[in-house]
Amino acid sequence: MSLSDFSMLALYASFGFYSIATILFGLSIRDKNKGEQGAKGKIESSAITVTIVGFLSQLTYFITRWIATGHAPVANLFEFTTFLGLSLVLAFIILYFVYRISVLGLFALPIALIIIVYASMFPTEVSPLVATLQSPFLWIHVITVSLSQGVLAVSFVAGLIYLIRSLDQTKLNPKNFFLEVVLYSLIILIGFILSSTTFNIMDYNAQFEVPPNKTVTYSMPAIVGPIDGNLITENVMEPKFTTPSWMLGADADRKFNTLIWSILTGTLIYLLFWVIFRKRIGAVVQPMLRKVNLDLMDEINYRSVAIGFPMFTLGGLIFAAIWAQIAWDRFWGWDPKEVWALITWFFYAAYLHLRLSRGWHGEKAAWLAVIGFAIIMFNLIVVNLVLAGLHSYA
Repeated sequence: MSLSDFSMLALYASFGFYSIATILFGLSIRDKNKGEQGAKGKIESSAITVTIVGFLSQLTYFITRWIATGHAPVANLFEFTTFLGLSLVLAFIILYFVYRISVLGLFALPIALIIIVYASMFPTEVSPLVATLQSPFLWIHVITVSLSQGVLAVSFVAGLIYLIRSLDQTKLNPKNFFLEVVLYSLIILIGFILSSTTFNIMDYNAQFEVPPNKTVTYSMPAIVGPIDGNLITENVMEPKFTTPSWMLGADADRKFNTLIWSILTGTLIYLLFWVIFRKRIGAVVQPMLRKVNLDLMDEINYRSVAIGFPMFTLGGLIFAAIWAQIAWDRFWGWDPKEVWALITWFFYAAYLHLRLSRGWHGEKAAWLAVIGFAIIMFNLIVVNLVLAGLHSYA
């Protein structure tokens, strides 16, 4: 077994450990709500232990892949996104030992799992660095950004828990509607996991010829096909539509097709959930959170931003500008990734301003944390799918 194969095995193992830990955190919360403190303590200890083992396994993946490639494994979207999941788990573990609150694990770990599985959408092969990336700033800039976003993701987790716990789920109002949209979006990501895993197990493959003399391979049935593409694989579904010409990101046609399958599968899961429970997701989850301390969730929300924002400033703006000057002979160039990094920075700066000077605590701060994480995910997913720029190598 090569070192790169071993690193992937360690990543798969971490996925299993995080899944087990999520179940254990759920059981510990159930026992806590029932007042079974002894059982709760044992299960919670097991949950955080399994989480740490999973983190060490993923850290092993990161270190061994670094050794195998000879460079920091954050050079493409697969590597960056898996490290983002690692950063989220690290931030959760640290905050768990500060606050000893297990409910964070019930939400943080599934989001980390979704992020890691999303990474599998991109090529996992080890490849040499392009000239632009052959710099120490590859790991200085990218790792700092990823760590900051992992910490900021915890503010989203705390804000989401706060909103589910505090809102009156018996009423359908704009607040509950938008909260349900957020939860539905997470279900769509689960839909991506299920649809991509299903077709991978089926070993589905459809190939298109596109000019000039290029072959595009789909791993899911083509609802949308590539522009000017000619399907050359027999006995597979013909595309119903053509990818819009304004989608300029790398492999936009294949990614757009995957997005459609994710939405369709996620919507089916959501409708099945509704048929079974006859309630919104928030209304079903809320009873599990009845003993959550809202003031503590608000504090975790704020402290996560207070820590993550300076880190993002350092990695996403200062280190990025220095590297841009070295690589492209300019500090700033209005590349899509640069623009959305600036938007992210301004948003979290506004968050801190509104909280410290305007007194935006509690529900308002929770909504800001949710919106901030949506901006981060927009940068990670949509900017790479739709827009093209100097960061398209990612």
